[in-house]
Amino acid sequence: LSVWIQMKLFLFAFIAVWLFVTISSDEDYYKLLGISREASTREIRQAFKKLALTMHPDKNPNDGTAHEKFLKINRAYEVLKDEDLRKKYDKYGEKGLQDEQQGGRYESWNYYRYDFGIYDDDPEITTLDRGDFDAAVNSGDVWFVNFYFPRCSHCHDLAPTWREFAKEMDGVIRISAVNCGDNGMLCRSKGINSYPSLYVFRAGMKPEKYYGDRTKSSLTTFAMQFVKSKVTELWQGNIFNEIDRAFAERISWLITFCADTGDCNLSSTCLSLQDGLVNVGWMDCSKQADLCDSFEITTSTTALFPPGSSLAQKGSAMFIQSLDTKEIYAQVLQHLPDLEILTKSSFEVGKVDCVADSELCASLYIQKPCVAVFKGVGIHDFEIHYGKDALYNVVAFAKESVNAHVTTLRPENFPNQEKEPWLVDFFAPWCPPCRALLPELRKASIQLFGQLKFGTLDCTVHERLCNMYNIHAYPTTVIFNKSSIHEYEGHHSADGILEFIEDLVNPVVVTMTPESFQELVKRRKSSETWMVDFYAPWCGPCQALLPEWRRMARMLSGIVNVGTVDCQKHHSFCQGENVRAYPEIRLFPQNSNRRDQYQSYNGWHRDAFSLKTWALSSLPRASVDLSPEDFKRKVLGGKDHWVLDFYAPWCGPCQQFAPEFEVLARMMKGTVRAGKVDCQAHSQTCQNAGIKAYPSVRFYPHLGTTRRDQGGEHINSRDAPVIADILRQRLQQLALQGKSSKLKVS
Repeated sequence: LSVWIQMKLFLFAFIAVWLFVTISSDEDYYKLLGISREASTREIRQAFKKLALTMHPDKNPNDGTAHEKFLKINRAYEVLKDEDLRKKYDKYGEKGLQDEQQGGRYESWNYYRYDFGIYDDDPEITTLDRGDFDAAVNSGDVWFVNFYFPRCSHCHDLAPTWREFAKEMDGVIRISAVNCGDNGMLCRSKGINSYPSLYVFRAGMKPEKYYGDRTKSSLTTFAMQFVKSKVTELWQGNIFNEIDRAFAERISWLITFCADTGDCNLSSTCLSLQDGLVNVGWMDCSKQADLCDSFEITTSTTALFPPGSSLAQKGSAMFIQSLDTKEIYAQVLQHLPDLEILTKSSFEVGKVDCVADSELCASLYIQKPCVAVFKGVGIHDFEIHYGKDALYNVVAFAKESVNAHVTTLRPENFPNQEKEPWLVDFFAPWCPPCRALLPELRKASIQLFGQLKFGTLDCTVHERLCNMYNIHAYPTTVIFNKSSIHEYEGHHSADGILEFIEDLVNPVVVTMTPESFQELVKRRKSSETWMVDFYAPWCGPCQALLPEWRRMARMLSGIVNVGTVDCQKHHSFCQGENVRAYPEIRLFPQNSNRRDQYQSYNGWHRDAFSLKTWALSSLPRASVDLSPEDFKRKVLGGKDHWVLDFYAPWCGPCQQFAPEFEVLARMMKGTVRAGKVDCQAHSQTCQNAGIKAYPSVRFYPHLGTTRRDQGGEHINSRDAPVIADILRQRLQQLALQGKSSKLKVS
């Protein structure tokens, strides 16, 4: 019987591997979807949807290979839509995705026809993703964002209204949508827990949620309160002074004349041109009849008055016939004064003609039209804009770049002999993860100013220099610290870069030799637990694991010791330890009679959270289960401080929070006791405590002789370090209150 069971298990494992190999094709993912390597997330979605509607097995019931074909394009889509997976694929190919099981499941044809990418084909609605969300909402424009989920019926009900609303507000504020099905991490980070959720974002302002009726008029009323009008009412007493002042500064005037006849296009015209391009004004011809007559105005109209124009000079003012905001905007832009032509000796705001001044552009290695911000003295410290050509992206780039400390590198200033440490980002402009990383580099450069210099190198221009450093995937970020070179492997964020730098300065992972492994692991104290990653530098999955391994080590700092062994460098040692594949993750537990005893990690997922959960499961629990009697006697009536996790066994978020609560219990050990209450088994206790959601974290401080409130103090976090900080601050407050009370008594 046992042989039969083993055969069945082997057969099951073989089928699982075969399915994975079937899904994981050697075919190029970009070619499978028919897109270029620089395709945006929106273009990836559109290409996949087009293929899904024709290749779906529901539409090809007589094709026995339809399922396998669809799995291939589905996996390609699932990988390329995800910023982190896309980089792994670009860098390591399929080998870097061996732990990722994306693409094994798909939806019905109806889903792709009616629910997939609701707003991808609406030009007035900007679909934002994790890579460009922050740049957009911090650009200075007002953004009204619709966070939706593809299967949400209320989201589909709102869609027609949202489209009409977007057309109405086009040019006034930015209307956008975020698909939380594809951008779950982004939506969770913004606190989105219901759909649709509508928020207004503006730089320097706390996001404001919309709770009103989902009608176009109500949405418009709400949005308009965030629009600061710069429209000037012109009349006999101010018009000539206002026009003369603007003309002296070479600024045009766009004036809407509102008469008794015709359409007074005041709102869309005035509000769409408030970004400093022109001065915007309006005149009420019913009150300023003589003035309007002098302008020869007989019906409502809009006119552009460029600097130097006058009524006496026929044709110098441009009368705009259109009522369409986009057409008005385009006509105004066409008639604005041209930018000043700059030369090497005159660099301010303007443009450079790279045909006429080819020597200057060649010296800066500028080979195509672009926008650049020049900083400091001279022309050699500058940064080029590589993002979308949308105005909000250019504005956001200019604002960030002026304050940041990122330099565009060239062979002449590449830091190969510098004494100061440098972070160099090797990238390609067509690579979406590269473009997403650039604003994060700018943020990190501000926070690390004076400690680390930042530069970017375009490998499509400086191919020889990139080849010299063996750069084959983008982005590749490297720290040059004198003779030491460290490649950055982590999330494309300022926080990820800061964590990496912190790891270099204060490493949380011990790099082991055979000798230190014997000393630290084989001869460890009985109270110590070690996790060790046996890896090879050439192994794609090993490289993908490294940032997660460091992140896990920080999470478990002070609880579990973490190390790595390079099996390429110490090959015979790894063979002696019976390491047969990479990466090999082993946990050496505490209180073990045999110091060489270990557990191997066999989980599918090698992310920091999964590894942390596995490690904590091997440790004795630091929290205790509480019965209703324990709750009354120990928590409400005892003399200890308590932090409690109210949970339900069936609750997914509760299961995810459980290891985090164990981390908290260990962090607060000796100061605050940690307990868990099962609200399925003890519903009355939870009801009396006012628990309405799971998991709920409550703090029950000991307040002397005062009986504690059953509800305790609610803590709105599921992050152990954050909760620990809140508890420590609260304990400090209680200590100060205790001292104050003693002083009053004395």
